[in-house]
Amino acid sequence: MTFKTLSTALVSALALSGVLAASSHAQSANPMVGGAAMFPDRTIVENAVNSADHTTLVAAVKAAGLVDTLSSDGPFTVFAPTNAAFDRISDESLNALLQPEAKAQLTQILTCHVVSANAMSEAIAGMIADDGGMHAVPTVGGCTLQAEMDGDQITLTDENGREATVTIADVRQSNGVIHVIDRVLLPAQ
Repeated sequence: MTFKTLSTALVSALALSGVLAASSHAQSANPMVGGAAMFPDRTIVENAVNSADHTTLVAAVKAAGLVDTLSSDGPFTVFAPTNAAFDRISDESLNALLQPEAKAQLTQILTCHVVSANAMSEAIAGMIADDGGMHAVPTVGGCTLQAEMDGDQITLTDENGREATVTIADVRQSNGVIHVIDRVLLPAQ
């Protein structure tokens, strides 16, 4: 079974539980992500499992053993790569990362998308402006991302010069915020 098949099956099962629970929650002012409502009274993981655009990320978080961490109180800011962002990685490389022997590497990659703060886009833009156009963002995984503005959008550059754009900002969670990005960021190689 390939990783993509496994992630689709896993997310389908988790999404069903989320859809059933969604009927008991009022619609929030949060943006829709991956065709699903994002509820500010749910955790990052509880919301992410409902996004059709984040099935690969959810499967990777499970493979890395980060579900409990990202379900805890936080606060966390997660720069969440979409499935399309993961599709830029070869199937062979992605499948290798999901093997038990690569768990430490996968964990570092994923935690390079997490900041231990509740950083809304307005605050990030303010820090960028205060720092003269570029703000260093230290992550939980030990990476330092460089945040800049490109018009009205925040961009993040990893330690390898790979740039991601925040495509959906300020998705509030009970334990932080998600900003959807269009590229997987990597630690220095």
